[in-house]
Amino acid sequence: MGFASIVIGLVLAIGLLSLISKVDSKSGRTGLVAGAVLLVLVGVVLSSVRYVSSTEVGIVKKNAFGGKLTGGRIIATDGEMGIQADVLSPGWQTGYWPVVFDVVNVPLVEVPAGQVGLVEARDGAPLDPGQVFAPEMDPAEFKKMIEDASYFLANGGRKGPQSNVLRPGKFRINTELFKVEVVPVTTVPEATVAVLRANFGRPPTMSRVAADGELVELAGPGEKGIRTIPLDEGDHPINPNAFSVIPVSTKRTIVRFTAGNSRQGQADIEQREINVRTSDGFTFPVDVRIEYRIDKENAPIVIKRLRDDRDSLMQQLNSTVRAVFRNNAENVKALDYVNQRSRQEAQSLEMIAEEMADSGVTVLAVRIGDVGNEETLGELLTTQRDREIAVQEQITFQEQQRAAEQRKALTRTQQEAEEEKRLATAQYEVQIAEEDKQRAIIAAQAEAEAIQIRAQAQADAYQLIAGEIGAGNAALIEVLKIVGEQAIEITPRVMVTGGGNGNGEGSGDAETTALIGTMLDTMISRDTPPARRQADSD
Repeated sequence: MGFASIVIGLVLAIGLLSLISKVDSKSGRTGLVAGAVLLVLVGVVLSSVRYVSSTEVGIVKKNAFGGKLTGGRIIATDGEMGIQADVLSPGWQTGYWPVVFDVVNVPLVEVPAGQVGLVEARDGAPLDPGQVFAPEMDPAEFKKMIEDASYFLANGGRKGPQSNVLRPGKFRINTELFKVEVVPVTTVPEATVAVLRANFGRPPTMSRVAADGELVELAGPGEKGIRTIPLDEGDHPINPNAFSVIPVSTKRTIVRFTAGNSRQGQADIEQREINVRTSDGFTFPVDVRIEYRIDKENAPIVIKRLRDDRDSLMQQLNSTVRAVFRNNAENVKALDYVNQRSRQEAQSLEMIAEEMADSGVTVLAVRIGDVGNEETLGELLTTQRDREIAVQEQITFQEQQRAAEQRKALTRTQQEAEEEKRLATAQYEVQIAEEDKQRAIIAAQAEAEAIQIRAQAQADAYQLIAGEIGAGNAALIEVLKIVGEQAIEITPRVMVTGGGNGNGEGSGDAETTALIGTMLDTMISRDTPPARRQADSD
């Protein structure tokens, strides 16, 4: 409102006073005067009222009734005349009289998404000697200082560019103290890390041991130089003026040393071909591919030792690779170099990896492609090819000869196996015959013992019978048993006569004799063929 409210109050007061002449009563005129005075007072009071919207901040300047700022200060923190550190909050504010105070409403400072705010303070404690940026501080503490100018100035806030940045958002800032510039956020692309080189801070006190054992001087938080911890891929609120952001690729990179053009995607970087000279005086080109990677933790070492351009890395790699391949070739003959390519790869990989590790580069593989060409090694390779063919033919003949000897040995082994089989069969047959013989002997012995036992039993029985009925009668009984068992015909065909006494003595012997004769005749007839028996009967 300011002077407008005073002017309005005065105009209204004058209007009331102009009516006094028209009022007859003393009390009426007094009331008009009192009303006029009240309007003036209301106008004066309203002139000290200020309004700040929610999207604004009120900047106050004191013009009177205060001391002067000293020491180059431009922001008042203790009632001095000049720009006041404190700003007006949203809403109605009173006590800011015209002439004494000037109040200007300015928009809030906004930092859009994907951007950061670079802050420069126009007042504060001086920067340290040799420094161009204020020291780093905690992000939350920095935000508090920026939004409270009195706090900033009372707690050591430095004049000049701030190393911290404002992150996306809206801020109630005293724009007379802080100048804010909005810039894009620092983005680290995929398969890349960002090494930070701080342009402010204390001298570096940290170090890392490189592969060669030497210390690499790096910077920690608040220190000037190459920072030990790089940034990962993504967005980072970094002050690009306070830090130099150096991107370092961490992807697997292929460098090809060749005379020809590589196919698309086969190599990331092309270098001149490598020519080597062997111990027997041959000079020829070698097609080489080197695969390497820079790990995140080694990126600061790479930047420290090889600076921040890719050309420096390529120069180091180029020099190392050429030196290693040329030195290795000096110790072998051309033909051995061609035939021992895998050995050359392994040996070169070990040496190149060790050399580049000192600079923080990890060499993953060394691949040798074409070795030489028709112009440089044509005659040598032709000789080698003819020799190889001869060697292969000799090897083939030796293999055929070895196969024939193996077949011969196999045949001999099969014959020996067959002979051993027959010998084993014969031995088994002998053993079986021996077993059959033993069985036959045992059976015969058993049969003999059985016959002997039966004969002994019969003899014993016959002796008993003979002792009872007489030897003749016992013999007759045995004969009749045989006749019955063998079905012998006993019809007498033999007439036997003999002398007997008249009283019949001797007739029994005659009958016995006749019976025995008949039995003998029957036995003879069984053992004699029919023709012979017919002849005998005739």
